[in-house]
Amino acid sequence: MFRLSGVPRHYAWGSTTAIPEFLGTSGGSEPLAELWFGAHPSSPSPLPGQDGTLLDLLAEDGEAQLGSDVIARFGPGLPYLLKILAAERPLSLQVHPNREQARVGFAVEEASGLALDAAERCYKDANHKPEVWLALSDVEALCGFRAPRRAAELFQDLDAPLARSIADMLGADPSPSGVRTVFTALLGTRTRPDAAAVSAVADACRARLEGSSPSPRADANVVLLESEFPGDPGVVASLLLNPVSLAPGESVFVPAGGVHALLHGTVAELQASSDNVLRAGLTAKHVDVHALLATVDYVAAPPIRLAPETFHGSTRVFYAPVDDFELSVTTLDGAGADAGAGAAQPIPGRGPRIVLCLDGELEVASAAESLTVRRGEALFVGANEGPLTVRGTGTLIQADVP
Repeated sequence: MFRLSGVPRHYAWGSTTAIPEFLGTSGGSEPLAELWFGAHPSSPSPLPGQDGTLLDLLAEDGEAQLGSDVIARFGPGLPYLLKILAAERPLSLQVHPNREQARVGFAVEEASGLALDAAERCYKDANHKPEVWLALSDVEALCGFRAPRRAAELFQDLDAPLARSIADMLGADPSPSGVRTVFTALLGTRTRPDAAAVSAVADACRARLEGSSPSPRADANVVLLESEFPGDPGVVASLLLNPVSLAPGESVFVPAGGVHALLHGTVAELQASSDNVLRAGLTAKHVDVHALLATVDYVAAPPIRLAPETFHGSTRVFYAPVDDFELSVTTLDGAGADAGAGAAQPIPGRGPRIVLCLDGELEVASAAESLTVRRGEALFVGANEGPLTVRGTGTLIQADVP
């Protein structure tokens, strides 16, 4: 086992308090948005007390740490990345590519000579980026497209020319093709509405909130986004998307191609090891509308909420429909014989694992050794360590490879 430090990422949408409080530090005036635990080349996690990073360890001892099965399936690298995300302000309207799109996009940007750290770079690697969010606080987000007829209903009674035009387009073609037409018209560089048209829709949503709104969450999201990004067509596009509210402990899966935006809250995010993000609005970062529109899945679908399976009375496992990762949450609180603070409980999972303590104090043990973790502390456990047990009082999450 190796102790693992998170790598901080500072972005304008982050929180000055959420992650510092999680780590037990004082924080500062600069928003802290993300904390990375993994071996992605752009921000590999340091190994306290050791020389180098997790990326270095895997390069030196990959067979033992990753296991032959993981190497055969994914190559000589950790296939997932674990993050803590804390959004005080909304993130960008974005989508992540599938493997083939990432392979082609990365090759094109590499051939162009664009530096990996260039602000206008979209593809930082050749991997896809599906992800699971586990809410650590109350969370508000947008995930995937509504049914076209339902979206049309939201625009029909808004007293704004742009809204009426969109309602007519969706009424004429209530299919994924119609949604694509509207989404492209809103975000396309030649067809996007001006700021006044966007503001008129936001004003109509604000007025509707004071009366009888068919979707108070959707209207409230429009008002919020207009206040943060006035005139951005992504404000109007949000009405096409499913609003999602998560309570602490609830989870949602975001597939590659699924358009989404985290609006507010703190989540643990487990994803394929990638930093590929295609943005189309609601951001001051680089926007590539063409790449995003070519990547989005326009088929309407409800948010994919993951219902966990419970093991040993103390561990909930969230099985995502991908091969790269799975997420489990173990809570020991002395609330029963199977969850007693003094009894060592097995943690399901295998292969290379990252264990992160969310609360309390817990002892994590393999057949060879044991280490204690407290809130905000993490461990990397190699495939050669075998099964794990945990004892103590608190909660930890584990990322592993199914």
